Amino acid sequence: MSTLLLSILLAVVGGVLFTLIGLVSGTDETATMVPFTLLVILLGAPPVAVFAFFMAAVISKHLTHAAPTALMGIPGDTMMVPLLDYTETLRRLGVPHIALRKMVSGGVIGALIAFPLALLFAQFLAQFADFFKTYTGVIFAVASVIIAYFSKGKWVSVLMIIPFAFFIQALDLISVKVLDHQVATCFFLGIAIGPMFSDILIALSGTARKSVIRSKQQTYNLAPEIKSWTGYFPNPFKILTGKQKLFTSLSAMVTSATFVFSPAGMTALMGELVGSRVKGTYRKASTTLSVMNGVTESTYIAEILIPLIAFGLPLSPASLGPGIALFNAPPVFTETHNLHHIMSGMDFFVYGLIGLVVGGLIAYPFIMNFSRSATVFIMKFVSQEAIIGMFMGIVCVIAFYTGGVTGILVTFTVAAVGGLFNRILGISSGAQFMIYYGSAWMMTALIGL
Repeated sequence: MSTLLLSILLAVVGGVLFTLIGLVSGTDETATMVPFTLLVILLGAPPVAVFAFFMAAVISKHLTHAAPTALMGIPGDTMMVPLLDYTETLRRLGVPHIALRKMVSGGVIGALIAFPLALLFAQFLAQFADFFKTYTGVIFAVASVIIAYFSKGKWVSVLMIIPFAFFIQALDLISVKVLDHQVATCFFLGIAIGPMFSDILIALSGTARKSVIRSKQQTYNLAPEIKSWTGYFPNPFKILTGKQKLFTSLSAMVTSATFVFSPAGMTALMGELVGSRVKGTYRKASTTLSVMNGVTESTYIAEILIPLIAFGLPLSPASLGPGIALFNAPPVFTETHNLHHIMSGMDFFVYGLIGLVVGGLIAYPFIMNFSRSATVFIMKFVSQEAIIGMFMGIVCVIAFYTGGVTGILVTFTVAAVGGLFNRILGISSGAQFMIYYGSAWMMTALIGL
């Protein structure tokens, strides 16, 4: 099979898979994208096909995660939290289906604008790549402080940078002594599934379990499906009003350049900036939602493409989270041999476009036509525990492939510590990934490791 056909096939797989995953509420981007991307890489897919798979996954996940958020008021993932108040407003007005359509149409427009702009901006920043590579350790150390400060835990996140870096390097030394090679993949997996794994630990704890026990089942009210277009493929530009298209486009353009900031933070910021300029409850809520979901797409695309093309180093929250496997997935990709070094600028354009188009063609019409029935099916028949079990199984397979029993121990040790740090102390996964990358330089500077 030719590389082009394989890339299209994997883009279809990524689009279908993450269209379905996005419908499951609470499916974190990092915890879902990292294991599957690693699996595709370790199975031997060509680098360009891996990239097409990932881009299809990004757009499809960030379109369908709008369904549980808009229809039921439960966030599809962490990126949807800033949108909850506005979706609640439209649900009270009896038009949750309008909220959903505005959100996913804004997402499509945001992706179409962010992709070419991020490519151009990456080409401009590439001329500074030598500087970033020379001072990589220092940059990661400084960036870890910045990202930790802006995570939920704030000062405790900053305070725990050195202890967590020491913990990472201690585990790394033990694994190298046992295996004679590093198991970077296991650290990535551990940090990625940490929040999910910590929920399991809390549920198993006699003292902590009371915080997650519910006294009664949750109930959700769904509005009837109302279709306002003909055919299977609605036009996103006809779903939004002129002002909504303008605000979404401008927001996507701005956030395509702000690749170093938190995607959730930029989503909230741009939404509030636009919302403050729109009057009327319905118009304000619907416009803000279209802008916010457009920004979730634009920030993720820019935060993956710019560091990957310009530097080959994960210097953004999204690249440190969901996109980490594109930068480092030993033994296939390393910090000095990843997609940045393998793919040309034209490769990034062609295969990234394949991923976005294929993923968009799968997710957008599906969510516009079948969001209600699909959401009902997921809520009734798909167990959250089954989803978690599936990811844990995939993680175990990858960890064992990487480092045998030692790899599994490293993965779940990091998951336990990192997950509890995340859930209890508010140290975000992005901050933990950044600390991991800066840990070697930090420990060398502090204790001469």
